[in-house]
Order: sequence, then structure tokens, then C-alpha cells
Amino acid sequence: ALEWSLKTMAIAHMSRRDDHPRIFERETDLKELKQYLGSFKGRTIMTLEESGTAHWLYLELLDCVARIIVCDPFHNRLLWHGPKTDKIDAGKLCELLRAGLLKEVYHSDNGVYELRTLVSAYQDVVCAGVRALNQKRALTLGHRDKGKSASFIGEMLQEHIDLYRRSKQQYERRLADVARRNTLVRYQREIDGIGTIGAVRIVATVVDARRFPCAGKYLCYCGLVTHEKLSGGRSYGRRKPRYNRVLKSVYKTAALASIRGANPIREFYDHLLAQGVAEHNARHAVARYIARISYGMLKSGTRYEPYRWKDEVQKVI
Repeated sequence: ALEWSLKTMAIAHMSRRDDHPRIFERETDLKELKQYLGSFKGRTIMTLEESGTAHWLYLELLDCVARIIVCDPFHNRLLWHGPKTDKIDAGKLCELLRAGLLKEVYHSDNGVYELRTLVSAYQDVVCAGVRALNQKRALTLGHRDKGKSASFIGEMLQEHIDLYRRSKQQYERRLADVARRNTLVRYQREIDGIGTIGAVRIVATVVDARRFPCAGKYLCYCGLVTHEKLSGGRSYGRRKPRYNRVLKSVYKTAALASIRGANPIREFYDHLLAQGVAEHNARHAVARYIARISYGMLKSGTRYEPYRWKDEVQKVI
């Protein structure tokens, strides 16, 4: 187990015969860390928590060990109790790894993974631009007399908005270029309601659909299903799992866009309404259907089959 920071690194390790981890702390040195990992004999499994440097460490150390598990820090409740230092956290991580209690965060050296950087940067630009537009609107409504300060702030916000629009156009051209060259993105665009930006966001977020063993797990990751809470034979309602907000946004938007037009998914929506399904439940079913189709296409590399819903009506409801 590794706890990495800019100044120090704490390492804890256990073998099958050890009852407790052996822990030491050193100044941060990537070369020394690689030499240390290379000194182990047999199969070595390493874990570290998800952070800003996690993917860089994953790529740097991938050849030094048999497997690297980047784990979810929010899932590691054991680290929240008692005193906290890098050495203590590394020891607890090592024990959780040995017990098989870590929840892995997906990382890969797949070339598609690089799309995450592009999509993430585009999302940051859009969020910053929308924030500037809202600030400009609020300034206009709140300062109708337009004093000197308000005028200055408005000019600065307008410069930010102009830069946002130019940057957004450049990003969209780059994403359109990716869509032309990437087969998976082109196939995703064939689904009714999913455009170029949505298709690129799906492929960049999922990277490899085979990491989801079934469509149910994928729907859970997209936040399109809920979990029922049961105890003692009694139901205590449902709760939402932690999910990927990007994918939920794409599929929900695709559902709304598709039911506004004339296409096979709109026919599926009308069929659900004819069966007595409430409008909001029908929209949710359409979003789940689009997500299931998208997942199957990513996993198999096949093209869109428009009327697949006729064979799966009961499954998607």
C-alpha cells in the first residue's frame, strides 16, 4: 500500500505469513520506489487511493507490479477512525487490501482513456462560461443604474464570455474531429437523441464497457436505477447509488430529445404510454433503454438496431 504526497511517501507491505503490515516512510522519490517494488519476489499487488496523482502513479508503476488497485477513499471507512498519519493510513490500506475490502476505481492505459482529459477540459470550459453568463445576467438585473463598478465588472465578464464562446467552438471542432475518426463514437451517434458531444462523452467516460459484467451494473453506474433497502423482511424505501453524473446527464438528455421527434424510440415511448405507464416512468424507461443499447454497442462493437425494444419491452420496464 502506498500513501503518496509531494514531500513524503509511506509504504506498507505484507506477505501471506505476516499478521501485521511492515511500514516505513521516506522522502518522495519515484526512482527509489520503483527499485523497491522490483526487489519483491513473486506476485505483487499494490494499492493507492484515488487522487490527483493516482493516474500518473498508475501509469508509472504499472510495469513494476502484477496489479495496481486504485481504491475509492470514500469507501475506506476504517481510515476515518483513530489517529491519522500517512504511515497509519498506509498500514490500514494494506490490511484492507489483504482482506479484499477495497472498492476499485477504474484506471487504464488504454488510448481511449486520453479522451477523458479532452472531455473534462471541455466540461470545465462550459461550466465556467455558464457561470459567467449567469453572473452577467444577475449584474444586469441588480444594477439597472449601471454605476462605475458595475460597468467595469460587466466589461470583465463580457471578455470572459467572448473567450468562452471562442474556446467552446474550438473544443467542439476538436470533438467533431474525434467523432469522425473513432468507430465507437460514430456508432453511438446513430442512437436517436445522442449527438456528437454526447457520443464522445460516453466513450471517454466508459473507456472499456467490458469492465461492467452486465447491463444492470452499467445502469447503476449511470444512476438510472435505485437500490431497495431491506432488513428483517421489511422495506425501508430506496436509495440512489453513487453514480457518474456525466453519463446520467447524457442519457436523460437523449431520452428527452428522442421523444420530441419521430423515431423508433418515440414509438417505444408511445407504446409505454399505451400500456398505462405514467409519463415520468416512461421517460425513465426510455433513458434506461438508451443506456442499455449504448452499453451493448460499446461492449460488442456493433451498430445500432432501431427496433430492438420490441423484443425487450418487459426487460426495460
